[in-house]
Amino acid sequence: MPIYPNFYQNPYQPYPQYQMPQQANPPTQNGINWVQGEAGAKSFVVANGQSVWLMDSEKPVFYIKSTDQSGIPQPLRIFDFTERTTQNLSAPENNVLENYVTRQEFEETMSKLLSQKGENENGKSDI
Repeated sequence: MPIYPNFYQNPYQPYPQYQMPQQANPPTQNGINWVQGEAGAKSFVVANGQSVWLMDSEKPVFYIKSTDQSGIPQPLRIFDFTERTTQNLSAPENNVLENYVTRQEFEETMSKLLSQKGENENGKSDI
């Protein structure tokens, strides 16, 4: 008896089909994609023309990974979490109006300038 099976014995016997191994993404938890570090984010598979939000399980960081329509990955965007506290919030600046003049102040200044110009043209001195 031969050691190797004879595939040519039955010409109608189907050949075993080769399937490409699929790279599985880690499971999501509550709709959040968790990865381990930047390396995990870089190896995360994204469909063509899509963007995904990836949370780092090791650091307070999240990533946005995108691909274009042809499946070429775009640069990985990395964001750091920072806590927003009342100390970090600055009060809105109300001094914006201090940089403007009123219509009355404008007209008074213009009339002074025009009167000084008229005096200078008539030969009178300001001093």
